[in-house]
Amino acid sequence: MGYAIEEAKKAAREGEVPIGAVIVKDGEVVGRGYNRIETGRDPTLHAELIAIRAAAKTLGARRLIGCTLYVTAEPCSMCAGAAVLARVDAIVAGCESDKSGGCGTVKDILESEDLNHRVAYTVGVRGEECAKLLREFFRELRETKREHRMEDFE
Repeated sequence: MGYAIEEAKKAAREGEVPIGAVIVKDGEVVGRGYNRIETGRDPTLHAELIAIRAAAKTLGARRLIGCTLYVTAEPCSMCAGAAVLARVDAIVAGCESDKSGGCGTVKDILESEDLNHRVAYTVGVRGEECAKLLREFFRELRETKREHRMEDFE
């Protein structure tokens, strides 16, 4: 999870929502990514999808069998679906996402009986640290927006 947190901090430095992800196979990081939605102007540039693409390229395979995805926050439905399609064995998340979580909080893509693969799921690994990154990012964003609104009245 430490590597995923490092990736999340990169996202924050670039003004992105601080979510980071790494994919590990046999103890080696084979893919990594952090949110690039704003800088890439692409709604699919989530940390998890970037890490999945990188792992597939590294391994030369579209199926990531034997891999674990570590991510700082619960994946959304799109990213959970991508993990299922990639045949990731497990997802380990730092904290839940009560607005867009696709692994049980809002939706549960990983356990859908309509899909032909199940992904094991664990949440809460370094959870407070991961949640703090998100809280601080959004607090700073709100303060910056408030300051800009106040400038309009000066």
